[in-house]
Amino acid sequence: MATRTRRSQRRTEALSRERIVEAAIELLDAAGESGLTFRALTERLATGPGAIYWHVANKGELLGAATDAVVAAALAAGHAASAGPAEAAGPAEAAGHAEAAGHAEAAKSPESAGSAESAEAAGPAESAESPEAIEPTKSHESAGPAEAIEAAGAAGSPQDGIRAVALGLFDAIEEHPWLASQLMTQLSHSLWETVAPRIFESVGRQIRALGVPESSWFAATSALMHYILGAAGQNATNAASARTLGPEVDRARFLDAASTAWEQLDPDDYPFTRAVAGQLRGHDDREQFLAGVDLILSGITASLPAR
Repeated sequence: MATRTRRSQRRTEALSRERIVEAAIELLDAAGESGLTFRALTERLATGPGAIYWHVANKGELLGAATDAVVAAALAAGHAASAGPAEAAGPAEAAGHAEAAGHAEAAKSPESAGSAESAEAAGPAESAESPEAIEPTKSHESAGPAEAIEAAGAAGSPQDGIRAVALGLFDAIEEHPWLASQLMTQLSHSLWETVAPRIFESVGRQIRALGVPESSWFAATSALMHYILGAAGQNATNAASARTLGPEVDRARFLDAASTAWEQLDPDDYPFTRAVAGQLRGHDDREQFLAGVDLILSGITASLPAR
């Protein structure tokens, strides 16, 4: 009996929404979106699909929760870096932020969980596990982006805050190759979900702190957000492509080959491209990314009304 109790306790702990999202992120990092299946998730968590459906309705919701958790952690890390040395929240804590932002599905009734469970009757025997044996995930209080941004602003300039947010997202997209495409999906199809407002708020508050007129808030914030996500996504794509070239082709060798090809272009047709070929060879991706952020910030601050 004691063994059964300990086993149930372990399952209860593992089957919080945060743990499910954490496991989903691990699967996505290891095998991409195609590797995230409920069968793989049940095997990783040693449970049945009905227990998972108690917390998430489907794969789309799970992808959204994983995206939101990684973004929340990235923004928290960025704010912490701007404010000073601090321990940044990981994906598990960030999943709690997503809960606090309002995922109504986490409060599904036992009846709906039971119907999903019966639909998965072909799964492992544990899928018959009663939802009543699983403690529903409690909402987690979190500081959220607003308070984190205020803390960051107290220690640095708005420009520093924007750079920190940008680098936090850059690193997250590079670390999680699946994230770029999921961000594009969220931003194009689900602007009302938490990911887009979370990023927009993080950048927008710093834009307001710069003294940008309210009539320009949307345009300035959108320009930065599009550059940050687009450039970071392209960098992640480049890194993924480089991995397919084999271990014998490293980044330096690849850039040297590309630079050499640019230098050999027709000087009449490509005078500019030839002139910057050497810069392509020696550039640093993060420095180039931040240089782009600073160029946009320079344009924004140059257009501010005189005080």
